[in-house]
Amino acid sequence: MALHYNLAKVYAISENDTDFVMDIVTLFVVDVPQDLLEMKNAIKEKEHQKAYSYAHKIKPTLDLLGMTVAHEEIIFIEDWSRKEGKKREIIETYKSIENRIEKAVKEIRKDFNI
Repeated sequence: MALHYNLAKVYAISENDTDFVMDIVTLFVVDVPQDLLEMKNAIKEKEHQKAYSYAHKIKPTLDLLGMTVAHEEIIFIEDWSRKEGKKREIIETYKSIENRIEKAVKEIRKDFNI
């Protein structure tokens, strides 16, 4: 049972195509953690444009998987990146996103035997 993600949008746009759903969740499990790590490194190195690029890349997936709070937080990181804010301002937001994504990945791996 999904506690950390919601596939309603995925099923809706795919018209309940289970192969498509599997492709989306596999893509999430494989790509998003790596993109998240790249974003973390960009934040650490104050590479605002790179951090923005990774946040922007991750954002639609979070929306698609019904991860509303993480989606709102990633928008906050995009805004921070555009304003070239100070690193300490964004650390807690990043940690929250990382935690939410880790929980969703773990749950998806279990739910879909990935």
